[in-house]
Formats: sequence, C-alpha cells, structure tokens
Amino acid sequence: MMETLNGKNILLAGATGGIGSKLVKLLAGSGANLFLAARSQEKLQQLAAANNISPEKIVALDISDPDAVNQLKEKYFKEMASIDIFINAAGIGIIKPMDALTEQDFMQSLNTNLFATFLLVKAFLPAMKEVKKGLIINIPGILGKVPMAGAAAYCASKYGLVGMMQSVREEVKRTDIRITNLFLGGVDSPFWDTIDLKVQREKMVQSQEAAKAIWFLCQQPASGVINEMVLQPFNHQAI
Repeated sequence: MMETLNGKNILLAGATGGIGSKLVKLLAGSGANLFLAARSQEKLQQLAAANNISPEKIVALDISDPDAVNQLKEKYFKEMASIDIFINAAGIGIIKPMDALTEQDFMQSLNTNLFATFLLVKAFLPAMKEVKKGLIINIPGILGKVPMAGAAAYCASKYGLVGMMQSVREEVKRTDIRITNLFLGGVDSPFWDTIDLKVQREKMVQSQEAAKAIWFLCQQPASGVINEMVLQPFNHQAI
C-alpha cells in the first residue's frame, strides 16, 4: 500500500518554481504539514496564503549560503517536531557552450545545484538519522545522467549531485532512510525563460505532471524504495 501523506512533515526547497508551486497544492491537498523555502519572500507569501499554510512556515533565503541554511534549520524545527520528507526542487540552469561559459557561470551552477544540496542534506539528515527513517528527493534531471552539448556546467553540478547522494545512500543503508533521484527530461516551466536555446516547449512534460511524479514518490510504500525515476517527453527520450 502507498504511504499516506496526511500529517507528514515535509520541507520543500524551491517551492515557488514552476514544479514546486504545483507540488505544494498536491501535498497540501493530501494533508501534509508543509514548510516552504525559496528565494522570493513575496512569492512564498502568496503561495502560502493560497494553500492555507502558516506564514511562520515559510523562509526566503539563498540556499547556497551556509548561514542562511542554518537559520532555515532553526526556523524549521521551531515549527515542526520532525522531518519526514525533504524535497529539493531548487536549481539553476546555465546552458552555454564552453567558449561562452564564464568562471562565474560555472561556480554559480555548482553552488546552487550541488553545494546548496550538500548544505541542506547536512542540515536535515541528522534529524532523520535520529529516528532512522525519512525520505530525501532530489531532481538531478536527465542531464544528471546523460550529457548535452552546451551544458558542461549544468551537467557537472547534476552529475556531482547524483554521486553525492549515492554516497549518502551507502551511509544510511542500514536505516529506513530512503533517497530518490528524479531524472526529469524537458519540463515546460520557467526554467527555460532565461535560456537562449531553441526548444519546443509545447512538446515537453507539463510541470503539473512533473509535480504529480514527485507527489507519487512521496507516497512510496514502506516495504521498498524507488531509487530512481525517469520521466521524459515522449518525443525526446534520452535513455
């Protein structure tokens, strides 16, 4: 049987994004206790109000800032007694050929997609270890498994994320802490708004369907674990 989400304590980073905002509605509708984190205070307030989430359960921050993540941890556990599920839907996409890729582009990709995940997992994994259970969901995307021209920085950050979480999985494999990586193909979301690349967004996976995939993963049966899920557009299957 699928696990119920009613009463589960869930931290969602990247809550105001195209996927995250739709996921909030699904999780809140399932009775989960949500704590939301994202960059924009204004967007977080609007999202919380629309889903009947207390203003005390939102934090605007830069997740690649160690001090900010520590403050997030303090505020989270002030409001929530435990953490059942951590979902990381935050990230940045810089798609440029190597000749145009700057050092700043590369480091920004690593800081947002890899270092920030390290900080968040380091902050919240200990609480899961104390009770020897929990679920961590990351979204490396298909470019965390299959490379693409012009995505050197992005692939480096996402391949690193996959390797890091596989190592963490080995550390906790004698517990009931589960780690899932979701490899999404192209998703029609604001991710593409700032990327100078010709794409057919109408043929991509819809953000609502991507959110439903994460919602499904949150309900994994206790008897097993979904280590990986791959969801790609029908017309562009990389693996």
